[in-house]
Amino acid sequence: MEALAVALEPHKNTVGLTAAIITVLQFFSGVFVVNDIRKKGNTEGFSAGPFLGGAVFSLLNIQFGQMLQDDAMIKVNFIGLALNVVYVCAFYIYTAAGYGKAKVWGQIGAAGAVAVGILSYVQYEDPKVVEFRFGIILTGVLLLLVGMPLLGLGEIIRKKSTEGLPFPIILAGSVVSLAWLLYGVVLRSDFLVIQNLLALALGAVQLALFVIYPNTPVKKQTKRTKKTN
Repeated sequence: MEALAVALEPHKNTVGLTAAIITVLQFFSGVFVVNDIRKKGNTEGFSAGPFLGGAVFSLLNIQFGQMLQDDAMIKVNFIGLALNVVYVCAFYIYTAAGYGKAKVWGQIGAAGAVAVGILSYVQYEDPKVVEFRFGIILTGVLLLLVGMPLLGLGEIIRKKSTEGLPFPIILAGSVVSLAWLLYGVVLRSDFLVIQNLLALALGAVQLALFVIYPNTPVKKQTKRTKKTN
């Protein structure tokens, strides 16, 4: 890793700027998922989890940016927060009335409770250790967010289909993790390297599912085959 750090060190600012730009672009990956939902006409097979998780993670990073007095980090995550709120609203609009919308409200409440709980903890923690501990919490939230689609692994294997998995978000997240991994190498930050290495590994596992299983349910594929014959 030291050899790579030495090779990238002259390009430190470029690597950092690239990582920041890719992160902003990643926030727009949700547009493709929302568009798929729009085409389908409903949210069946999709989850609001990635959008809610993205909103919570952006909100926490705004707080972390304030702690570090990093204006760039704050601005980037304000964009992420705003976009994810829009995605959640779009998801809610296309969700079927009744239990479906009630479930979304429940998820919004749970996400809000987690965010309020963590932010409240930050206000009361010892200033000497809060930055490090909050960084650990952010790492946990990041890994949970990246690995969230794997919670439906059993259903994916049963259906032999990756329908509903947010491919654009997973792909963009993997690219972002790679960019910040390289930046962590340049900074020689073990914390940043380990954090993004784990996130990249989780992303790679999910991308592998798209290679193994099609994005269209097997039953639909069978019907199409019969019509063709």
